[in-house]
Amino acid sequence: MQFAEFDADQPQHAAAPVGFAALLGVLGVVYGDIGTSPLYAFRSTVEVISGHHSVAAWEIMGVASLIFWTLILTVTVKYVLLIMRADHNGEGGILAIMSLAQRMATTPKARWMLGLVGIVGACLFFGDGIITPAISVLSAIEGVEVSIPAAHDFVIPVAILVIISLFSVQWIGTGRVGSIFGPVMLLWFGTLGALGVLQILHHPAILMALSPTYALEFVFYHGKLSFLALGSVVLCVTGAEALYADMGHFGRAPICYAWLFFVLPMLVLNYFGQAALVIADPKALANPFFLMCPHWMQGPMVILSTMATVIASQAGISGGFSICRQLIQLGYMPRLRITHTNAEEEGQIYLPDFNRFLAVGAVLLVVAFRSSDALASAYGIAVTGTFICTSILAIVVFRKHFHWSAWHVGLVFGSFLALDAIFFAANALKIPDGGWVPVLLGCVLTLMMTTWKKGRGLILARQRQDSLPMGSFIARLPQSRIIRVPGMAVFMTGTPDFVPPCLLHNLRHNKILHDHILFVTVQNLDQPEADRGHRVAVEELAPNIYRVILRYGFMEMPNIPRALEDLKSNGVDFDSLQASYFTSRELITRSSVPRISHWRMSLFLFMARNSTSSMEFFRIPPDRVVQLGVKVAI
Repeated sequence: MQFAEFDADQPQHAAAPVGFAALLGVLGVVYGDIGTSPLYAFRSTVEVISGHHSVAAWEIMGVASLIFWTLILTVTVKYVLLIMRADHNGEGGILAIMSLAQRMATTPKARWMLGLVGIVGACLFFGDGIITPAISVLSAIEGVEVSIPAAHDFVIPVAILVIISLFSVQWIGTGRVGSIFGPVMLLWFGTLGALGVLQILHHPAILMALSPTYALEFVFYHGKLSFLALGSVVLCVTGAEALYADMGHFGRAPICYAWLFFVLPMLVLNYFGQAALVIADPKALANPFFLMCPHWMQGPMVILSTMATVIASQAGISGGFSICRQLIQLGYMPRLRITHTNAEEEGQIYLPDFNRFLAVGAVLLVVAFRSSDALASAYGIAVTGTFICTSILAIVVFRKHFHWSAWHVGLVFGSFLALDAIFFAANALKIPDGGWVPVLLGCVLTLMMTTWKKGRGLILARQRQDSLPMGSFIARLPQSRIIRVPGMAVFMTGTPDFVPPCLLHNLRHNKILHDHILFVTVQNLDQPEADRGHRVAVEELAPNIYRVILRYGFMEMPNIPRALEDLKSNGVDFDSLQASYFTSRELITRSSVPRISHWRMSLFLFMARNSTSSMEFFRIPPDRVVQLGVKVAI
């Protein structure tokens, strides 16, 4: 028998309108992180030089030129003009380009290697999501010290209070939290540009830093010291990955237009304005961003910058929720409780456990590092590590998918990879001073994800080995003396070609079988969404016995009852109010010949114990579930 395939509520990607509302939404969500970099990026870079000798005017211009060309090369050319072309069914982000690259792989080993690169990039993204609230909020609150030096002792408590408040309101949903983000960021970027223009008018010669000769002169003259400075220069592009990651929400055009015609000019004006101020008054290096403001404006600017940093943090948190869900769908993380905060928008989700993880991590960083300058050492390595992972995957995608010649790929993305490696190496020097935080976090998370993937693979292999083939069961069913009772039974199984263990246990204990049976398997695809017309596949194995395959991409959330309701259009009489769902609760033990080390087994069991139940994850009504224990030895 052949599968019948049809669509069930398949979302479509319409072309995103490039109107004012779309551009305002982009400002509020996409550019929060990179938009708050002027708070600390320029100051941190110049302080690398000032720690060795007094800074000359040409060195300030060299720093401004380095920041400008980093914005141009990394954000404008690499991401806006190139990487954002590599969408996967309209979606972007490290996992989207990973799955696209894996499709191009010709061997299982190459596929595994590309998957590992994507997972490492995602783990570093989580590190970025923890550090962003800490460094952004701290840098904003530190602005109070410019006007009120005595407020130094209150910076840490206030920053912790702001961070806790931020994470405490996540449960109400991104849509409500972000309702004012766009207008605030419009005001923020406009203020950045205006403050920069005021300083540039007093020292217009700073515009000469647009020439790359100043950046090159700075690098060649300082040598090793310029290498150290690059570790801080890269802070100006924190959040560049968000342009690509949020492409599925807004489309490529609004993100590109907002960057090219508004965000980039405002950022450049502000960085050059800070440089002009420090050239005119070297004492302004203590906090050039806030000292750009007239005295009467410093208080309101602290409030505005705090709001902007909260928005920057919100963008990282929302992105973290999305990445976490994608990893769960791809099988790299155990099921976690996911709450949908908007009944109409599938993408607006809240993960309580993951939210607590981010909140605790951010507070601990504030307490441990106590200043934005100290946290800058921990920030850069997470950002540059993600850049490297994206560049590696882009090499495969542009070579295989876009059919670029090896020469073009090597010239373009080889150059970007070399640039990313230089930035990463410069930040690697800061590992003893705090860079170890994202490195340690990335290693631990990667280890946990690969352990979970391996453990689940062993469980499915064991179930296939111990289970009865579906064909044999169906063939014996007419001759069996099993009692059939009225009703609809839905048996959840990860192995569609074999009889689910929960059915065999039900027969062993209750010795009955329902009149109508559905064997339901959820398949997680390595693409953002299931292709149109291929969401559901149905095969009738015997009269009133069906095998159902439900396919979901990593950007989607399974809803089993809703999907099964759509089977009516295919001739399957399904009544959700009468159906009983049978699932297995796996009792995992070590086999006599274990295929996983003892410590990884302990880690896997810990993750399994803390995972969300299948009925909650698949949105199955709890009062319709029958759960049977199944012992699995791996």
